[in-house]
Amino acid sequence: MIIKTFSCSHAKEVKELVIGVLKGEGFEYDSVKDFDLDDIEKYYLKNGGKFYVGIMDGYIIGTSAVKKIDDSKCEIKRIYLKREFRGRGFGKELFLKALEYAQDNYSTIVLKTNVELKDSINMYIKNNFSAVKKEGCILHFEKKVYY
Repeated sequence: MIIKTFSCSHAKEVKELVIGVLKGEGFEYDSVKDFDLDDIEKYYLKNGGKFYVGIMDGYIIGTSAVKKIDDSKCEIKRIYLKREFRGRGFGKELFLKALEYAQDNYSTIVLKTNVELKDSINMYIKNNFSAVKKEGCILHFEKKVYY
């Protein structure tokens, strides 16, 4: 897998990938919650963040993103990987790419995930994130970066 920064030519394929992964995990696409997928460049890249795509054989198989919250805080988001590519470390690679960018540019990193996604939760804990809050089925994590 090759990881590249998002470009506008990826827009349709990224949205289809995310919607497909959500559906495969039993979650519905929500146009209010998922509005960022309609303008990734504006929402992430032009706002001090990053959006990565994982590419294999010319097709996008996964994503990860960093959204700027303010000058010192960001959120890691949109870690998605097609089911048939799981278990090979690609999701971890995408997460670590986003984490590297976040750690280089922000002092506080937050993320959230569904309580059912045990592998994701374990990966976050192994990378020094701490669970700070639970809202229903959503766990909120935070990591402080010390220079």
